[in-house]
Amino acid sequence: MPEATEKQRKYSSPSFLEKLLEKVANLQPDGAVGTVQDVTGLCVTIRGLEGLVSIGDRIVIHARSGSTIQSEVVGFHEAQARVMAFGSLEGIGPGCEAQIPLSGQSCASLGVNESWLGRVIDPLGVPMDGKGPLIPALTQQPVLSSPPNAATRARLGDRIDLGVRALDAFTTCRRGQRLGLFAGSGVGKSTLLSMLVRGADFDVAVIALVGERGREVREFIEDDLGPEGLARSVVVIATSDTPPLMRRDAAVSAMAIAEYFRDQGKSVLLLMDSVTRYCMALREIGLSAGEPPATRGYPPSVFAELPKLLERAGPGYPGQGMITALFTVLVEGDDHNEPVADAVRGILDGHIILDRKIGEQGRYPAIDVLRSLSRAVPGCNSAEENRLTRQARAIMATYERMADMIRLGAYKSGTEKDVDEAIRLMPQLDAFLSQGKNERSRCLEAFEQLGTIMASAA
Repeated sequence: MPEATEKQRKYSSPSFLEKLLEKVANLQPDGAVGTVQDVTGLCVTIRGLEGLVSIGDRIVIHARSGSTIQSEVVGFHEAQARVMAFGSLEGIGPGCEAQIPLSGQSCASLGVNESWLGRVIDPLGVPMDGKGPLIPALTQQPVLSSPPNAATRARLGDRIDLGVRALDAFTTCRRGQRLGLFAGSGVGKSTLLSMLVRGADFDVAVIALVGERGREVREFIEDDLGPEGLARSVVVIATSDTPPLMRRDAAVSAMAIAEYFRDQGKSVLLLMDSVTRYCMALREIGLSAGEPPATRGYPPSVFAELPKLLERAGPGYPGQGMITALFTVLVEGDDHNEPVADAVRGILDGHIILDRKIGEQGRYPAIDVLRSLSRAVPGCNSAEENRLTRQARAIMATYERMADMIRLGAYKSGTEKDVDEAIRLMPQLDAFLSQGKNERSRCLEAFEQLGTIMASAA
């Protein structure tokens, strides 16, 4: 009897109860199972997981056909989880089982390593090129991460050769810089990206094709990129027919892969085509989750997520590598002031404009030099190089101002000295700005050629 009393005192003591409550609170079940309540549009509502999941957690839904579909929690309605699938919703209906092992609740990650070079994958890290499975990595690279601390990350590096004369001379780029490529459809964005992959000075290229046409994927890889470009690249693809989560993750997964190689001390070139389709995927996700539409139908979360993605590119911490990034923006109706273009232009370190009219005249790449800008130019070019570009810009601006009168024959030679000089030099400048797809250039060569042209100016 005294022994029982001693046990009662032990088990009823405050310290024992506190320890017991702490252990119960920290218990982690092996898995949690819920059921599908309803399917509305792109969203699936799941009950039975209240208090066990949060935004970004992954859930596996078991369809009636026996297949399993991976999904992600994008919102909640009255404590019930609302998820979107990474695949088709066919075969999913009320009563289907939804399961999430707690070991998979954390943010998604990719097992990136050097063997990924030369491979074509989807946003989940599944090979698409038929070359067999990827070699497993010892560590996982998180897909979602914060940008390096703004106060302690490295500054921009030295000047980088992009391999395109017009860019090297007029929008000179430094390592770790982020540029936007703004253009309408069919103006030559993909061709310019392929020229950068083959001609730019870097160690690794990461290419994200977000919402790309399925027909053009092999053409880009085999014709534009080629074996030489692919050998030092990782290509992440989510075509236009894939669910919005896949298109969104094509961008963030490519950024995570670029961060892995940056952390290895490599110089990385990140090419993303296009940020506009990434924002469209975010719009579909936000509206399906119940967000109200705002600017041109884009919910507020789009413009909150956009800088989180773009700011991850750039210099790493001292001692790490750098991500030099070029993000294409598909301007709707050639409107360069539409919401996505306006937001991206305000975040990045410069912008390159491709003009349809220049392409129609037969000059490729169709770069509008006068409207393009690199904010890093003053810090990486010499005084003489800056003088050459200013002089060339002034001549092109004079010609553009008088172009209509010149074409109509309304301008009389000898009326203005500056206009006469622009008419004489413009054919040489047009030839300088034109470049074949397989032609390569270097920064010093570009400035030498430009200097030769400008030397003949009055």
